[in-house]
Formats: sequence, C-alpha cells, structure tokens
Amino acid sequence: MRRAVKKARAADSKEVLIVTGGPGSGKSVIALHLMRHLAHDRHTVVHATGSKSFTRTLHHAVGTDNPRVRKLFGYFMNFADAPKNGLDALICDEAHRIRAHSARHRGVRQIDELLDAARVPVFLLDDHQVVRPGEMGSRKAIDQAAARGLRPRHIDLNGQFRNGGSRAYEQWVLRLLQLTDEPATEWADERTFHVRVADSPPQQMEDLLRAKEAQHLTARITAGFCWPWSDPRRRSLVDDITIGSWDKPWNLRGDSCLDGVPPSWLWATDPDGFGQVGCIYTAQGFEYDWNGVILGDDLVWRQDRWLPNPRPAETRHSAAPTPPPSSAWSATPTKPSSPAACPEPSCTPPTPKPRHD
Repeated sequence: MRRAVKKARAADSKEVLIVTGGPGSGKSVIALHLMRHLAHDRHTVVHATGSKSFTRTLHHAVGTDNPRVRKLFGYFMNFADAPKNGLDALICDEAHRIRAHSARHRGVRQIDELLDAARVPVFLLDDHQVVRPGEMGSRKAIDQAAARGLRPRHIDLNGQFRNGGSRAYEQWVLRLLQLTDEPATEWADERTFHVRVADSPPQQMEDLLRAKEAQHLTARITAGFCWPWSDPRRRSLVDDITIGSWDKPWNLRGDSCLDGVPPSWLWATDPDGFGQVGCIYTAQGFEYDWNGVILGDDLVWRQDRWLPNPRPAETRHSAAPTPPPSSAWSATPTKPSSPAACPEPSCTPPTPKPRHD
C-alpha cells in the first residue's frame, strides 16, 4: 500500500485499494499503521470513518489540542467539497458505513466524493456489517463506483492476517445466521476463545463479566434496540432495560456528562462503561476481552433458523417488548460487532475454563 501511494504521487496517477476482513482481522490496526508510515514518508494522508465514537476516541487517544493533528482524523462527510486528488491517500476505515448520498450535495453519492478526494483512496470494510439504513459500503458497491476507468486492487485479510478474535467463531456466526451456504454447526471452544450461554435474567452473565473485570480483563454488555431509551432524570441514568428482576441503563447519549458515567464515545474504552449497556453505535469497531450480548425481539427464532425483526427498533420509544423465551444471553471474548447466540441445549458447551494468552 505504501508503494502504491508513492507510485501514484510520482506519476500523478490514481489507484483504489479495497481491504476486506471480518471482526478481528486487523483492519483498523492496518489503517492506523499505514497512516503512521505514510505521514512519516511525508505523504498527505487523512484517516476517516462514519463513526463518531470511533473518531472521537482516536482524538482522545492522540491527546493533543493541535488542530492540525486532529484534522488527520475525520469523517466521510468531511470530503463533500474536497479538492480532487487533494490528498495522497485517504484511509476510509469501517468503510461499510459509507452513506449512499452526500451529506451536502443532492444527487451526489458519498462514495464518489471519497474516490475523488485522494490519489489513492483505501477502503477497509467488512461485507457482513451494516449499522443503519442508507449505508452502502461493500466491496461490490465500491468496485462499481470505481469502474470509471479505475481498477480497484483487492486485499483479503481473512486468509492472511489475524489481529485477534477467532476466525472459527466468525464462521460459526455466519453459518448460524444463514449468511453463508454452509450449514450451522455446534460450537467448540478454542484455547483462547470461548462462547457461553447464560440463563435469563442476565444476572448470571453480568456476574461472569464482572469477575473478568476483577481479573483486569475488559468486558462490556451490549444489546439491540428492543427497550425504550430515556433521557437522564435528576442527573441519573434510567434503568430502561428491564428483564425480570434485572435492570440496567443504556450508555449515555451524545456528549452529555454525568458523574461516574463516560460520554457515549468513550463507553467502550473508559472503565466506567461497564455499568451501562452499549448499543451498536458505541460498540461497533471496538474490541474488549469479553462481550455480553443480550438478544431481544430484534433477533427471533422461527422454526429452524434465526430471523431479523426490525420492528422493536422502530418502536423502542414506546412500550418495551418482553423478550421471548428463545432469547439467549452470551458472554463472549470477541469484538462486539459480532453477535453470539446458541438457542438449543445441544449447542451449549461445557462449563468454561477460560485461558487468555
């Protein structure tokens, strides 16, 4: 990738790179290392995402108020009026979150703005991740957009590089959710990767994760939008997620501040984030050692398969739905963008003896 940027700059030419990989394949690690090397080589480069939480966390990690440094980390929408090929490289991390349309110009696609902004636009994405309607980032869509005289070069990380997580777990989830032609299989624990199903209510799961936190491992609880989301009352979060005798609040919204509660963009990395349940916007793109997933009415078991059900997310500000008996709670050391579920007793592995190397 460094050679491609150097060559494009010297020849005033253009090349498109598409890097694909699942959770834990190292996309963001590669993106940040590439950015560091290109900046060291004195190339003009910007890292961009469609995630406020991810980009704000990068700003926080850089730890500087220097506006020139902070501008190195932006958002896809920032390039609506960028000069053509004004950068040597534009690194589009989490590129599956590219929106279908420009944030500023009617009739213009956001992917075209990103392709035009640099001599070498680099797109790092997971074809199986979608966060919200209106996002179109996929290898096929970028290929089609770049077809105007450009031939994208593809790099598949799934068979080349692993930064963490588990390739076996990723494949198991794809099979479980019928996202591949391969049939679903029973999960078998790996030496450093374990899947567990906890009973309802999810107090058992919270206790397990809290024990991991006490061992100086990182842990979080996440859920889909199946419960109301209230604003804080009297400077306190509301326990909107109620399942039997167990209840917890969502993560704090926006940039609001409460004592002992991190803002939304720091939920995944601040130690105090464990006290709230995270959502797709605060969890996607981050990693921690153990992830607990609460399955509600947005993912339902029908006959012999899991099916998505968008209705709870559409009505989450009204009455809270009651989770069906088939719901499962799992504690999984994984990247939180990967769901985990095991609805049948035959899938449930024996009591865990976790090891983390």
